[in-house]
Amino acid sequence: MAEPLRIGILAGEASGDNLASGLMAALRRRLPVTQTVEFVGVGGDRMLSQGLESLAPIGDLSVNGFREPLLRLPALLQLLRRLRNEMVERQVHAFVGVDFNVFNFLLEGALKRRGIPTVHYVSPSVYAWRRGRTRRVGKVADLLLCLFPFEPDFYAGEPLRAEFVGHPLLDAIADRNPVDPESFRESHGLDQRPIIALLPGSRKQEITTMLDVMLELVPDFPEHQFVIAGAPSQDAEFYEKITKGRSAQFIQNKTYDLLSVADAALVTSGTATLETALFKIPQVVCYKGSWVSYQIAKRLIKLSYISLVNLILDKPVVTELIQGEFNTTRLKE
Repeated sequence: MAEPLRIGILAGEASGDNLASGLMAALRRRLPVTQTVEFVGVGGDRMLSQGLESLAPIGDLSVNGFREPLLRLPALLQLLRRLRNEMVERQVHAFVGVDFNVFNFLLEGALKRRGIPTVHYVSPSVYAWRRGRTRRVGKVADLLLCLFPFEPDFYAGEPLRAEFVGHPLLDAIADRNPVDPESFRESHGLDQRPIIALLPGSRKQEITTMLDVMLELVPDFPEHQFVIAGAPSQDAEFYEKITKGRSAQFIQNKTYDLLSVADAALVTSGTATLETALFKIPQVVCYKGSWVSYQIAKRLIKLSYISLVNLILDKPVVTELIQGEFNTTRLKE
């Protein structure tokens, strides 16, 4: 039996935990039966289920906003040093940083300087803004695993390999249990009218802004039923304050099931646009931020499109309603 392959790996949030667990499972499948692999680092429940030896709880890395990271900076730097030392002492054969860019870049750089091969999984959004970050990635990672086919081109000339490996959403959707449309309608109190799914995002401010405008369409389409896809991070009472009695059903934490029976969707820009497209549902992509944020973004972001669907195909497959265009008149059209 060959010496175990020791892989250091770190994910700092739930989305990274999901990505990393899939990577761990795929690596095991691809290795010869005579080759065992050991994973050590930081992750959540999904990574632990794949056999991760945890060096710290994933919650130790969980920080939000601007103030909290500053207050916790000493503890985070101490954890960074400890993880660096652990990876070196255990002589890991490679380290994989999964998203969580600032912390992982620091750790990858420290390990690369000590001769450990480094991998970064998920390219920063260099195609949208701060394209100088390609140089930062090139300094800390030997290999970059990209989710989208257009991303490797941005790293041409940098001292690293950038490889398109595909998006795990394809597997998540393909592997899910199919839903019986009639049973789904019956269990959620839906009738036989065509369904327009409303996907207003996951953050409170985003939901409040987007959903209020989306719901204005309800009275104009009585032959359809509108169904809100509730984010698992928000409770039903929060949505009720926005709906204010307007006729729309609410289904929480079952977005894929809802998309599998929907006829059309209004979708806030983000990963949900790609998920909706993979279910082959016609959609309108929506986004509206504060005036100040939009003015700043307009000057920093150099893109022809904002939705992942149009970015991947490099043409306007789905309609995008951004800022002033996101209004009831355009939505009706």
